[in-house]
Amino acid sequence: MELFAVPDLPEIREGDDLAAMIDERVDLREDDVVVVASTVVSKAEGRTFDLADFPAGPRANEIADRLATIAGEEKDPRFAQAVLEESTELITEAPFLLTATRFGHIGVNAGIDRSNVPDGDLLLLPKRPSESAARIREGLAADRVVVSDTCGRPFRHGQRGVAIGWAGTPASRDWRGERDRDGREMGVTVQNVIDELASAANLVAGEGDGGTPVVVVRDWAFGDHAGSDEHFRAVEGDFVRQALRDWRYEDNGRHEDH
Repeated sequence: MELFAVPDLPEIREGDDLAAMIDERVDLREDDVVVVASTVVSKAEGRTFDLADFPAGPRANEIADRLATIAGEEKDPRFAQAVLEESTELITEAPFLLTATRFGHIGVNAGIDRSNVPDGDLLLLPKRPSESAARIREGLAADRVVVSDTCGRPFRHGQRGVAIGWAGTPASRDWRGERDRDGREMGVTVQNVIDELASAANLVAGEGDGGTPVVVVRDWAFGDHAGSDEHFRAVEGDFVRQALRDWRYEDNGRHEDH
C-alpha cells in the first residue's frame, strides 16, 4: 500500500471543480482511494462565513458567558450561535461544546474551523459529506473517495483523521463469521476501514500550513469480506453519548452526575 499527496493544489475557492483539479495533477488508477480533506470540500461548496452571519440569540449568549467564565477569556457568542445552528444536539455545553451534526458526526464545535480561512471567519463542514464524495468521484478516474476531517477521541490525547463522508466503498468490513489463526469463529470484529484510510492519509497530508489536502491511497484492497455502510454509531447503542446527556460540568473543577 502506498500513499502520496496530490501536489501543487492552489487555494481552493467557492465553485472550484475539485475533481478536475485533482485529475490534472495526478494519474489516477481505478482502484485508488482519494482522500480529500473536508476543508477544501467546504471551501469549494461555499461553506465559508463571517461571524456577522450568525447574530447571537439568548442561548448562544448564555453559553458564551459560561465558557468565558470557565476559560478565563472572552468568548464570542456568535461562534456559539454558529455551532448551535450546525448541530442537531448539544451533547455537552461545558467545558466545551460537543455536538452532533445533521449527518451524524459527533465532534467539538460542530467541526467548525477557524484556521486557514482566508476569505472569512469560519469554515463549516460540508452539509452532506457523502454526497460531496459522490460528486467528486464522478469526475475522477479513481472509483473510491473519502472526505476526511480531524477530531479528538475519547480516552486518547490529540487528534487524528476520521472519515465524515465516503463513496464507492463500504464504510467497514465485517470479519464476523470468519476464522482466526486458531480456527475460532470471530464474533465481534467490524473494521471501520474509511476511518483507517482517513487516518493514514492524515499522516501524509499533515496539519497547519502544509497545503496538501488531498492524498491518494494506492494498492489497498478491501478484500473478500462482507461490507457495511454503518459508520456513525446509532444513538440507542451509543452508551457513552447517553451517559454524557446526564453529565454536568461544575465550574469549580469538580464533576458530578445528576
